[in-house]
Amino acid sequence: MNFILIAVIVLGTIGLIAAIVLFAASKKFAVYEDPRIAQVGELLPGANCGGCGFPGCSGMADALVKGADAGSLDGLMCPVGGAETMGKVADLLGMAIANTEPMVAVVRCNGTCEHRAKIAEYAGLRTCAAMHACGAGETACGFGCLGCGDCVAACQFGAISINPATGIPEVDDEKCTSCGACVKACPRNIIELRKKGPKNRRVFVSCVNKDKGPAAMKACAVSCIGCGKCEKECPFGAITVENNLAYIDHQKCRLCRKCVAVCPKKAIVAVNFPVSKASTTSMSSTTSSSSETSETSERKEEQA
Repeated sequence: MNFILIAVIVLGTIGLIAAIVLFAASKKFAVYEDPRIAQVGELLPGANCGGCGFPGCSGMADALVKGADAGSLDGLMCPVGGAETMGKVADLLGMAIANTEPMVAVVRCNGTCEHRAKIAEYAGLRTCAAMHACGAGETACGFGCLGCGDCVAACQFGAISINPATGIPEVDDEKCTSCGACVKACPRNIIELRKKGPKNRRVFVSCVNKDKGPAAMKACAVSCIGCGKCEKECPFGAITVENNLAYIDHQKCRLCRKCVAVCPKKAIVAVNFPVSKASTTSMSSTTSSSSETSETSERKEEQA
């Protein structure tokens, strides 16, 4: 009986000492976490896409709280949650956020199957990254879309799909959250985030080919040749030509579309604009003219 009692006392003493040591260690080495971090994390969408520049939503929440303590949330934006989510976060932290314009991913390549001739057959791993790493490609353009769909695989929101008729990725404006995952996935850097613009309208150069004019034209029928006509025509100074390639600054662009009209290669794309009356009239005139010509020919044949 004494042995049992002694064993109980010894084990109890050891347990008590261990508990005291663990308690002291937990207090000494405790890491304090601001409860606001968890509160902010609950407001974020939880996509963990990394579009904000942090590893995940928890990292973004921590940065937002630290930013609030520093007195500024500048440069911190959740592209998936958008202005609505950021507004809730700002209210929770007692801060104000600057209005940010919605962005959308844009594919800067119009080298469809029709415009770029296929000159080779790639037989390796069917990913853009692998094809680009090999310096390979099935067309003569060494800058354009490879069409394997790495961007499609990277998008968590189903906003990108490969058009089977053109072989070029297409972005669904409504589904795109501007997280930037597709931008990072593209090895040729043909995808970028641009302002959605009023009524989702935007104008951009749908080409990244930096070859000189003759070489660019040989590779693709609608490539930018760096002629500079668009740069001279733009009244807002939104266009620059560098390394044989035109680029439109979406912060300066006023969507006048004068550049679209003067581009000899149709490399500048205007998205979501209504068909102009002039274009409609021109098409109608062309159709009427064709019909009249056809009728005249038929009459001559009958008379003959």
